[in-house]
Amino acid sequence: MKTKYLTFLLFLSIKSFAQFAPPAGQIGTTAIAADSSIFVAWATGIELERGWQYIADESLGLAAVGEPEFGLGMANSPEVVSLGDGGIATLTFGKPIRNGEGFDFAVFENSFDGIFLELAFVEVSSDGENFVRFPATSETQSDEDIGSFGWIDAIKINNFAGKYEALFGTPFDLEELADELDLDIDKITHIRLIDVVGSTDEDYATYDQNDNAVNDPFPTPFPSSGFDLDAIGVIYENDLDFIENTDNQGFAINIFPNPVQNGQFLQVEMNADFNNKIGLALFDVFGKQLNVEFKNNAFYIENVAAGIYFIKGNINGKVVSKRVIISKF
Repeated sequence: MKTKYLTFLLFLSIKSFAQFAPPAGQIGTTAIAADSSIFVAWATGIELERGWQYIADESLGLAAVGEPEFGLGMANSPEVVSLGDGGIATLTFGKPIRNGEGFDFAVFENSFDGIFLELAFVEVSSDGENFVRFPATSETQSDEDIGSFGWIDAIKINNFAGKYEALFGTPFDLEELADELDLDIDKITHIRLIDVVGSTDEDYATYDQNDNAVNDPFPTPFPSSGFDLDAIGVIYENDLDFIENTDNQGFAINIFPNPVQNGQFLQVEMNADFNNKIGLALFDVFGKQLNVEFKNNAFYIENVAAGIYFIKGNINGKVVSKRVIISKF
């Protein structure tokens, strides 16, 4: 009976206090080194709205360290740009970021020791107007401020930029946002970082997805106040030059069922005649055509690995595409 009781208490402890990935260099970390070959591109554009050095005393002025362009290109700490309390940086890319296998991009900050962590919320957009925030969690105590030089345990935070030390990126997986209606996770054009104001005072606090005040070093009344952006590295880039669903002449393609399982027919409907001018084929996310025959207005799905694919048709020199999810290989 005693053993069962202790096991129950342990279960409650684990359930109540989430344990997330540990710092860089430890077993189970998700940190990605800046020189990893996994990165295929880096941010190319930035729009910066500096925050205050100390939000409770605006007389100190705005954060001032670093030029905006220090947040572009490959991570190269200590060249960073400081956001200040509540500051915002919106970054753009040469090509959209897409949802791939696992993590899709990573954000780099310049923490010098992996415990003095300055955090930021991460939001993404596929149109530059509608932004969706990653569901961030902070299990750090919020009873009192940790202070200007306090430390944070990485295992208590999740989905915040700044979780890891300099030259180690915090990765994000777009699959977590797959159900968001105003977002195309295969065509992310903008990433927005919003500095966490680490105060526990309700007048200034910022909150995680569970309405917990997020505690990080505060106040930091210096020109380098707030989150220090080094870079954003892209892991999966969208190389497909297509128009989703319709082209500018009104051609449309619809498919069902979607998701489709192996052993099923994937039916295709178009508001145009099936003829030789429309060559439909099934492609993987890398643009490789699959050997799946299109016959009688349908693809028969067989022996195809579960994942995201595209049906594409070439119409008058334009590529029209429809995303399909294949499940249960």
